[in-house]
Amino acid sequence: MMIVKIADKAGFCFGVKRAVNIAIEYTENNESLISYGQLIHNDQVTERLSEKGLKEVDELNDVYNKDVLIRSHGVGKDIYKLGENHNLNIIDCTCPFVKKVHNIVDEHYRQGYEIIIVGNPNHPEIQGINGWCENKGIIISSIDDIKPLERGKYCVVSQTTLQYSVWEQVKEALSEKNQDILFFNTICSATSERQEAVKLLAKEVDCMIVVGGYHSSNTRKLYDICSSLCKETLHVEKKSDLVMTNLKKYGIIGITAGASTPDWIIQEIYDYLLSL
Repeated sequence: MMIVKIADKAGFCFGVKRAVNIAIEYTENNESLISYGQLIHNDQVTERLSEKGLKEVDELNDVYNKDVLIRSHGVGKDIYKLGENHNLNIIDCTCPFVKKVHNIVDEHYRQGYEIIIVGNPNHPEIQGINGWCENKGIIISSIDDIKPLERGKYCVVSQTTLQYSVWEQVKEALSEKNQDILFFNTICSATSERQEAVKLLAKEVDCMIVVGGYHSSNTRKLYDICSSLCKETLHVEKKSDLVMTNLKKYGIIGITAGASTPDWIIQEIYDYLLSL
């Protein structure tokens, strides 16, 4: 008989849950509500919100006099200014942990620090953070990006979903190059808790299933951790992604889920595995 175990701390984090709850509340009373960018990195959730009437847009230059949700990953300062100029009612769904990074960057940039952001330059969270230092931040994703840096006055923050091991490596490498530098570990506690929990589970199962959006940063990091500890690791978005896989051969299967994965998707996968 197959045993299925779910990792601790799997699924919605506080910031994502907050954003979704705000979106649901407003869509129930506003059929013309707009989301600036994808609210969270989960297609199944955003599809449900779309069915409720939430419209997603990628730019606001031609939008006036509307209610606009700001995505959980946050945006740059210029979007708030544009909102004022276009008479937009901004409903801010930015994760509070991300907003904290914005405040750190804004304050220290105005104090004359150069800003270093550790993370994926293509991720919307990083792009939003960079918007609080006039998009002049130095974005590094690994210690290899540090080599060209000259000595200077730096303030360093991280993407909230960064792996802690990467932060430690970058911090050590930067410390060796520069003494006038401030470090702010802005990795979200929910991210580190999920990563630590899945390390324990991945070592005791025959197969790990990582559930979450294929373009979700924290989900991909969970997959990387699991695959380094468990040879048989799968990344899926929903139950139907498992139909063509042969899972009956495994005695113990573990499940973890990214911070943007709702409970109902985790439960569907759990129930499916038990039915095999």
